[in-house]
Amino acid sequence: MDVYLEMGKKRVFAAALGWPGWSRSGKDEHAALQTLLDYAPRYAQAIEAAHLGFQPPADASALKVVERLPGNVGTDFGAPSVAPAADSAPLGESDAQRSLALLEAIWQAFDAAVRRAEGKELRKGSRGGGRDLEKMLWHVLESEEAYLRQIGGKLEKLQKPTDPRQGFAAVRQAIRQALPAAARGELPQMGPRGGQRWRPRFFVRYAAWHLLDHAWEIEDRAQ
Repeated sequence: MDVYLEMGKKRVFAAALGWPGWSRSGKDEHAALQTLLDYAPRYAQAIEAAHLGFQPPADASALKVVERLPGNVGTDFGAPSVAPAADSAPLGESDAQRSLALLEAIWQAFDAAVRRAEGKELRKGSRGGGRDLEKMLWHVLESEEAYLRQIGGKLEKLQKPTDPRQGFAAVRQAIRQALPAAARGELPQMGPRGGQRWRPRFFVRYAAWHLLDHAWEIEDRAQ
């Protein structure tokens, strides 16, 4: 499996090019690759509903590093923030459908983690700090809305929900519409203030990572 490394000063991310969301970090290259391998079974379970045929590799020899990228402040903060060269390629129709299937499965995995954590006090500590479940859900919802804008998608102005769970359906439907449109080049690639929007492949990669990172955090802290 082709992977790339995002090399920060304090943290390194390892991520699989063909499997958005399967991205983990470590203090150095070796640790990042090992953590990526360790999380392969959890990733396989998270995307099982997409029926994409992911098979966790048996050992690290199956991981082939094809690109090393200089990281940035975001990398060291704890987010894979630099797009690999492959993400500049156009996203064809079949790839867009595959990407949506992957996101659908990850949405299901995230929702399942939330349901299992309902009524439980999340363990405090370094894994997520002191953020409780409700605050985390608001954070994920607001992040999803921001990522949608990064590819030029729009969310209809609705009354702000009193429960973040009520907002997920609307933003996910907007993503289902915006991602194929962005892949076809129908959405502007520059923002209203001139900033470069995300390429569709990087959008999928980042959104999938963020959802899974918090789904796994919820699972770990609810135990």
